[in-house]
Amino acid sequence: MNTINAGNITKGSFIIFKGAPVFITKAEFMSPGKGSPVMRIRFRNVQTGSAGEFTYKTGEIVEVAEIEKREMDYLYRDGEELVFMDPKSYEQVNIPLALVEDQFGYLIQNLKCWIVWYKGSPIGVNLPAHVTLKVVESPDDVAGNRINAPKKTVKLETGIDAQVPLFIKVGEKVMLDTATGEYLNRVK
Repeated sequence: MNTINAGNITKGSFIIFKGAPVFITKAEFMSPGKGSPVMRIRFRNVQTGSAGEFTYKTGEIVEVAEIEKREMDYLYRDGEELVFMDPKSYEQVNIPLALVEDQFGYLIQNLKCWIVWYKGSPIGVNLPAHVTLKVVESPDDVAGNRINAPKKTVKLETGIDAQVPLFIKVGEKVMLDTATGEYLNRVK
């Protein structure tokens, strides 16, 4: 059983909270004027999908979830599940769409992702830091709107919308940050 001080909890880590593995979505250190410093965390239970908050004193001992990460390729969506394949063993695994949540729009065929496992079951999917997607719909440029690096909304091949500079046209590829959805650059 691995443990850490609560003051070392970081966003993106997995800990055991009330006997169940949880994914930390926010970790905030707070030092009030009186009393000891605390860590306020927000988390998502990876088994039930429910979210919650809790406050630890920074000196408290917290159990770390012993997870394993394996690189796998995204293949396709099958109803409410996503199918991934290990490129070495060709083993396929179905993962509930709920584990990916709002990042599903960044998944394209053969995208390499890291699948997070806990006690033999998948509990999460870590996408690469950025992905390249093709623009399929784009409104025409508006003459004159050139102040403060204006942006327009385009539709990408996976069905999601993104804010990109005015010069991006249909058929071009753009690189997006998977954590924020922000436009990074145009890809040739």
